[in-house]
Amino acid sequence: MQLVEVNDLSIGFHDRDKVRPVVDGVSFSIARGEVMALVGESGSGKTLTARAIPRLLPDGAVVTGGSTQFAGEDLGAVSETRLRGLRGAKIGMIFQEPMVSLNPALTIGRQLCEALLLHKPQPREAVRRQALEMLARVGVSEPERRLAQYPHEFSGGMRQRIMIASVMLPRPDILIADEPTTALDAIIQRDVMDLMLDMTREIGAAVLLITHDLGVVADYADALAVMRDGRVVESGPASETLAYPKHDYTKQLLKSLPGKPEGTHVDSTKKPPLVSFDGVGIDFARKKPWPWSPRRYFHAVRGVDLDIGAGETVAIVGESGSGKTTLGRSVLGLIKPASGRVIFDGTEIGARSKRPFNHFHNRIQLIFQDPYSSLDPRMRVGAIVAEALRLSGMSKVEKLRRASSALEEAGLPHNFAGRFPHQLSGGQRQRVCIARALACNPDLVVADEPVSALDLTVQAQIIALLKELKERRGFTLIFISHDLAVVQEIADRVAVMRQGRILEVGPAERLFDAAAHPYTQALLSAAPFLSIAEDSGAYQLRHRAPRPVAPPAGHGYFDPDTAGDGDRPLMYDLGAGHRVAVTDASSH
Repeated sequence: MQLVEVNDLSIGFHDRDKVRPVVDGVSFSIARGEVMALVGESGSGKTLTARAIPRLLPDGAVVTGGSTQFAGEDLGAVSETRLRGLRGAKIGMIFQEPMVSLNPALTIGRQLCEALLLHKPQPREAVRRQALEMLARVGVSEPERRLAQYPHEFSGGMRQRIMIASVMLPRPDILIADEPTTALDAIIQRDVMDLMLDMTREIGAAVLLITHDLGVVADYADALAVMRDGRVVESGPASETLAYPKHDYTKQLLKSLPGKPEGTHVDSTKKPPLVSFDGVGIDFARKKPWPWSPRRYFHAVRGVDLDIGAGETVAIVGESGSGKTTLGRSVLGLIKPASGRVIFDGTEIGARSKRPFNHFHNRIQLIFQDPYSSLDPRMRVGAIVAEALRLSGMSKVEKLRRASSALEEAGLPHNFAGRFPHQLSGGQRQRVCIARALACNPDLVVADEPVSALDLTVQAQIIALLKELKERRGFTLIFISHDLAVVQEIADRVAVMRQGRILEVGPAERLFDAAAHPYTQALLSAAPFLSIAEDSGAYQLRHRAPRPVAPPAGHGYFDPDTAGDGDRPLMYDLGAGHRVAVTDASSH
């Protein structure tokens, strides 16, 4: 008998006097111990389908047909009391955004113990002991101290580990994981997936994995169902379905996978730098435990040196908390360096007063990671784009005309200017963000994770749009990302950061093909990717396996884990603009 069976499930939303269908006749089953993946773009109905199993549909949604069964029990027919007994205890759910799904007002310890106390009452000391063991099991250091901390004190990867710990404590029979690795870098993504699946295998639980990352599906899933417009268009064993897709939409998804860059890249060595980071250090004050305690600082960026040529695309990659976003924002004047200099077109940014910075406002623009939260929901799209021109001296009519032109250049019809952000899809909202950034014809654009929250097909469209606009406009692009496949497609050069320091920098193709630093190699080997086999034409799962490279004679590779706060690496030149962080072996 199957553990979970979804039979001809249909779901709709109440729309005035009728029900608008959004999921139409979906069927699949999951056996105990099996990993089943649901794949599809935003709006395909995959999350609604998964939420229908524990009956956690949003307001306004209603099941209009079919059934969901768990261990032979019809979940649509059971009482709410019975459902409360199943949720958490038998059916666990990991939500997409751990910061939203963890209560910011409650300590980690209280949230960890909540489900266990509710479903399996026992002495609090026993529950606390289990919580400590689980935190250690998921790789959270100093579990005793961590129990008293709050979610905001943890990184994204750590919050996701805590979510896994809280859901797995009651030992559920099935784990529903909704985009559990979105916005995590390759190493943390691999660690989270390995941890989640190791723990479910220990207790023999099934997993329903909702994701748009086909590399993760190929690496971890046993079975796959591809959804589009509320229907399952193709299903079967994951390896077979991905290797030989039959439906046109599945083929389209696979063709949208980012791959090797095409065409020629900018040779930055022949142009003067537009942006220079000269020994940049950025500190954030830590919270003082007592008013009389001395001020302590977190060193987010430590002595970074990097030149970016005019017209160049430089990607900055690294794990959460590596300092890549902080470094990118320093060139916008949003963060002032504690040491060193940020120079834009010959002018030091950190040294400018607020008023002169307005002179550079139109020349430097930012594309945010989350297109929804960065757009004012009360403003129409045309006004949002025109707002970027508020210091241009143009009349209101001229601003709106320029905004309409920027929207069309970003691939949106002029009539979109009258819409509100909530009336647009995720990809359309990101196009609005791009239009806003380019409306004032900037010389430099900083794109902070601009495609991390988008589906494969939309992601491919946005990458193609950025490449086209950059070629047409000739602006310089700082591209901050954790997605190595996207970086490989769009970047001229790549800088790899960890713990506030640059560990390796070089031309994209050279760095991906001949990475030297052990951390860069670990990043590359952690990211699964699908590629077409030349002999058979089938899509195959691959893992990069970089060969270890001996450090230059007389040097060792710089290790930020063992380095002191004031230690700065030497950037050794490997040739062709490829440099790696090393230490002088004679100094040890």
